[in-house]
Amino acid sequence: MSFSEEESVEVGFTGQSKLESFLFSCELSSKVPFYTFQEDEDEDLEHLLELRTICLGEGVKEESNVVEVTAMNHQGKTISVPIANLHIKCLPMVSLGEFELRAPVTIRLKAGTGPVVVSGLHLIASQVEDSDNSEEDEDEDDDDDKEELPAIKPAKKKQSH
Repeated sequence: MSFSEEESVEVGFTGQSKLESFLFSCELSSKVPFYTFQEDEDEDLEHLLELRTICLGEGVKEESNVVEVTAMNHQGKTISVPIANLHIKCLPMVSLGEFELRAPVTIRLKAGTGPVVVSGLHLIASQVEDSDNSEEDEDEDDDDDKEELPAIKPAKKKQSH
């Protein structure tokens, strides 16, 4: 199994949270039939796995390769769901779009011998503390803008004869 993570994007949302994005990839085969994506010990971070593609690797046999994901549902119960059934002759790759799961997630080669490559993004969301000074500065800037605008005069009314 191969696993790689590289930093790709860092984005700030409304000054309250920060989202970092890293490349994710793992290879499943009969030798290594599963991979578990887990979060770090740091409680302030939320780890998400956004699966994008699943494709057959080099040297795959003519057989069905079923990939299954095990994660928690909205009630906190662990469930397993098959997400791809690949075959070299008819469906060598599937695009999942932005299939996002909260850690922990286990990706398993349920049937077949692979290799099957699963790729996507490892997203890490963290809270960013706002300083009170930045809000005060914005308020002062708003006041300055109001003072610079000229006074609006009412339009003169035309008198009808």
